[in-house]
Amino acid sequence: MITALPRIAVAMHDFEGALDTFGRKLGMPVVDHSHRTVPALGAHVAMCAPAVGSNIELMAPSDPDAPLSQALQAFLNRRGDGLYALMLEAPVPDEEALGLAERGLDVMPLMPGAHGRDVHPRSTHGVLIRVYPNDSAPPPPGLVSEAPNLTGITRAVVGVTDASLAATAYGHGFGLDVGPVVNDPERGVDAVIVTPPKGGVIELVSVADTTRPFARDIQSFLKERNHGLFALVLEADDPAAASATLRERGVAEGHTETPTFELYGAKFIIG
Repeated sequence: MITALPRIAVAMHDFEGALDTFGRKLGMPVVDHSHRTVPALGAHVAMCAPAVGSNIELMAPSDPDAPLSQALQAFLNRRGDGLYALMLEAPVPDEEALGLAERGLDVMPLMPGAHGRDVHPRSTHGVLIRVYPNDSAPPPPGLVSEAPNLTGITRAVVGVTDASLAATAYGHGFGLDVGPVVNDPERGVDAVIVTPPKGGVIELVSVADTTRPFARDIQSFLKERNHGLFALVLEADDPAAASATLRERGVAEGHTETPTFELYGAKFIIG
């Protein structure tokens, strides 16, 4: 049984720069685990761990001979910096992997040195999904967010050609709670909310009305990528004030109707 959506990973070339950007400019508590992950996995890993929502995991290759580092480097060579993988948790990932495969998901062979199991993007509408053991990356106590007081990931937006079809993979395939397909005229999309037991939710969106800016962004994304992770939604008590603070700190804002910015190839929306 899937128990949580603990984090979503962003891959980048400039790991040290990302630590500074997410910690200083976004005001997030960031914990660098590289002292453990470089020797064990051959990759730099850090966790942005606000009190609410799923964490943002920062990842960069380190050892070219290590499988995880090779996978990250291949992603960066192919797509550049960007949203890399969505992480789920289960009590025993290997046992969970058997059930996922039986329900039609394309579960990949165990990566050497890995503690979880990967599900290939071709069976999850363009999203690499990794299933780790429960409580796989607990944040240390005492972390405090600073202004603009952004939450962690409250929603991961996945762009798909057919939200109803994609809902089957996430509902039947992963056994997650799936809501109905709802038309959102303000954004111009059809949307399905997928709710893990813990952490942020997954929103599957497909284009319905291209007169709306958000729908046009999704349409452009689908033309470029076909499908996959589109954006991460963070929340703030005062989105406009948070957006103004980020602009003052040099975080460029996008053109959409809601405050949106891009860092290391990943799109973030402030809800």
